[in-house]
Amino acid sequence: MSSDEQGKSFLASVDHYFNKAAALTDHPAGLLNQIRVCNSLYAFRFPIRTDDGYEVIKAWRAQHSHHKLPVKGGIRYSEDANEAEVIALASLMTYKCAIVDVPFGGAKGAIKVNAKNYSDEQLQRITRRYTAELIKKNFIGPALDVPAPDYGTGAREMAWIADTYLAFHPEQIDALGCVTGKSVGQGGIRGRKEATGLGVFYGTRELCDNAEDMAMIGLDRGIEGKKFVVQGLGNVGYHAAKFFTESGAKLIGVSEYEGAIYSPDGIDLNKLMDHRKETGSILDLPGAVNLPSRDAGLELECDILIPAALENQITDKNAPQIKAKIVVEAANGPVTAAAEPILQQKGIIVLPDVYINAGGVTVSYFEWLKNLSRVRFGRIGKRFEQAAFDRILNLVEKETGRTLTAEERSMAARGADETDLVYSGLEETMIDALNQIRELSKSRGIEDLRTAAFLNAIDKVAVSYMELGIFP
Repeated sequence: MSSDEQGKSFLASVDHYFNKAAALTDHPAGLLNQIRVCNSLYAFRFPIRTDDGYEVIKAWRAQHSHHKLPVKGGIRYSEDANEAEVIALASLMTYKCAIVDVPFGGAKGAIKVNAKNYSDEQLQRITRRYTAELIKKNFIGPALDVPAPDYGTGAREMAWIADTYLAFHPEQIDALGCVTGKSVGQGGIRGRKEATGLGVFYGTRELCDNAEDMAMIGLDRGIEGKKFVVQGLGNVGYHAAKFFTESGAKLIGVSEYEGAIYSPDGIDLNKLMDHRKETGSILDLPGAVNLPSRDAGLELECDILIPAALENQITDKNAPQIKAKIVVEAANGPVTAAAEPILQQKGIIVLPDVYINAGGVTVSYFEWLKNLSRVRFGRIGKRFEQAAFDRILNLVEKETGRTLTAEERSMAARGADETDLVYSGLEETMIDALNQIRELSKSRGIEDLRTAAFLNAIDKVAVSYMELGIFP
């Protein structure tokens, strides 16, 4: 299947999930169609100079919904990027933001390049030219459209985007809010790098803490001791695995583009990352066995399977072989619409991408707020909180006659810094969103969490349009 065909299939899956949830609402057809369709799409080409002459680069920026502004969504660099994929990802961003109550519309961008084929200087020229094209069409700005990193991009590219925007708009005091995912030194926020993986952990932990849900699939309550498999050791997959193992879960399998490995006794994540850095591969890790194919990693018997690579990884072809009890969609669209009913028939709980990987946009929201306010989270209140806690501890010592050690006092009286506040805000967001989805699922008799999540999103976006008076 070509990349264009895969993109169309991905968009069809998103529309299928939307239509399934929309059928459960009483909203008028016109309103539902407005929520579903992509409002604006900018497809363009631009030239860059290379050692071999000039090359014409193809790029897109989709703004799916303007029910709230600015719109928000990542920019990916991929030679497989295509228009339908960009629209599908922008659609998911709209629903994702609504589910976690982040006040953005959905957007997405892509440049059709393989970053490995270009020098850093060439990538910088590509990024800056792409940004300039967006500026010309008002497709970027802290009040209009705020990109972020995605597949193939990171803090470096976001810094180039911010710098280019500032060159065009030096008069804007909040110009750094034009993009998120920046390094801390460039106006970013602590905790953004691990945000999506940490959100995956918080959401999965909350599910596993529900005794009723765990009893339904024959597992004990809690995350500790659960065996899990990760597909994709990029930023999201690595950080998800890190937080899972730190909480007592056991990593037994890893799948990457070069292959897959398995160890029933558990894989040491740090040793695996060191091994891959030294050899360029996860294969031949001491203490683990190589599997016949990378897809074999998805079919390992485990409690939790975390596909954290790309879309369309679990299809109707391999879904019958999935042996996990919980599938956590850390990537966008890893389970196809045709595969979903097969997993449901097998009694597998799917934590849908439209909810579970929303940690990135949640912390991007915090970064955007920081850029607008121009003050670091925790800077104003940290010392005051610490002094207040100290006074309380002094009273406790006076009343009890017990003197706290320096370590005990330091732990008890520490004020919250930026990382503490970001983690706390993300944890609250993921827990609250899952509780909303679960409650809607129970009250409406919806069997799968994805349909409940989409229904939750549709209702929230519909309310926004109705409150604007656009629809009765």
